[in-house]
Amino acid sequence: MSLVEFPRVDLPGTAPLDAGGAAEGAPVTPAPGPNPTLVLVALATGGFAIGTTEFAAMSLLPAFAPDLGIDAATAGHVISAYALGVVVGAPVIAVLAARIARRTLLVTLMVLFALGNGLSALAPSYPWLLAFRFLAGLPHGAYFGVAALVAASLVPRERRSQAVSRVIAGLTVATVVGVPLANGIGQLVGWRWSFGLVALLASGTAILVRIQAPLGEPARGASALRELGALRRGQVWLTLATGAIGFGGLFSVYTYLASTMLEVTHASPGAIPPVLALFGLGLTVGNLVCAWAADRALMPAAGATLVWSACALALYPFATGSLWTLGPVVFLIGCGGGLATILQTRLMDVAEDAQTLAAALNHSAFNVANALGPWLAGLALTAGFGLPATGWVGVALALGGLATWAASVLAGPRGGDRAAPAGP
Repeated sequence: MSLVEFPRVDLPGTAPLDAGGAAEGAPVTPAPGPNPTLVLVALATGGFAIGTTEFAAMSLLPAFAPDLGIDAATAGHVISAYALGVVVGAPVIAVLAARIARRTLLVTLMVLFALGNGLSALAPSYPWLLAFRFLAGLPHGAYFGVAALVAASLVPRERRSQAVSRVIAGLTVATVVGVPLANGIGQLVGWRWSFGLVALLASGTAILVRIQAPLGEPARGASALRELGALRRGQVWLTLATGAIGFGGLFSVYTYLASTMLEVTHASPGAIPPVLALFGLGLTVGNLVCAWAADRALMPAAGATLVWSACALALYPFATGSLWTLGPVVFLIGCGGGLATILQTRLMDVAEDAQTLAAALNHSAFNVANALGPWLAGLALTAGFGLPATGWVGVALALGGLATWAASVLAGPRGGDRAAPAGP
């Protein structure tokens, strides 16, 4: 039996149909994609929550130390516990979650972050607070790493540093608004309420990301083994070391800033939030300016930022005697925080097909700095050098980061100096 093909007859007044049943020549309306602005706002909200808890905890040392019956040096270990959580969590989560859709991963990380901060607010003792701060730190690096990749995927390559800076802007704005607010709440009604506020912010972020962010299916062939390939690349390690050392100077000063203001500057507790806001304003300005520079000359921007940090930190010991000198110098130190965006973009260049792990490790590196800076500054204090000497510790770390940056430039390849044709 043979099949007879009848000619297609179109009804009068109708357009011919194509093979799929759609009218030939009829306009096809593409499915609406994610709104980049709304996606970046949702991602930045998570950065705001993370920035609030990371920096507010440092400023609340004078509040929770006596409440838990510990001295200021011991209370600094709470900061280190959070940083250790970031260092451990970022690579472990990035590797284990290599085959999970990015939106699903981001929502899960924010839920875990909310849980860690909620438990911190309820911690009955110093050991429990250490454990809960470690838990809260676990999702930090992976969240920022994955969020940076999502942000970069929404824009052309030559604007990716600026897209990443919008996510990190959530953190920097937190230092202007969230940290002073949390510090004020801690002084008025107790430090536990500050952690509770962050838990609420994180819960809201999980909802926003679920609504606004694209699903972001993992790349074909994604696996834990491929992500681990990033660890075989020397430029990845040099970039991470630049952040781990160079950024430590900022934390060596910031961790003891509140104590310095009370004991050296002899400022009132009410002066602490405005100075913290100046630091945050510097972070925000530095983040935006450095992102603009990084999209034009990536590695030179990194070197210039480290030189800036060293110079600003060198001014700190001479500025602690008065609020009128301390405030502007704290702003200048904050501007050096733009290094985070620059190195995040640099890792996109040198990580090749192991983007998630490398992006997450950037925040492990910065939290190595978060632990290293306060630890070295604490050694200086224990040796009797005084709180202003934390600035000199910061100078040494900034110069150490600059030396590592120079080694990266000399080692080559210099693929991150200018925008390359391929996407992240």
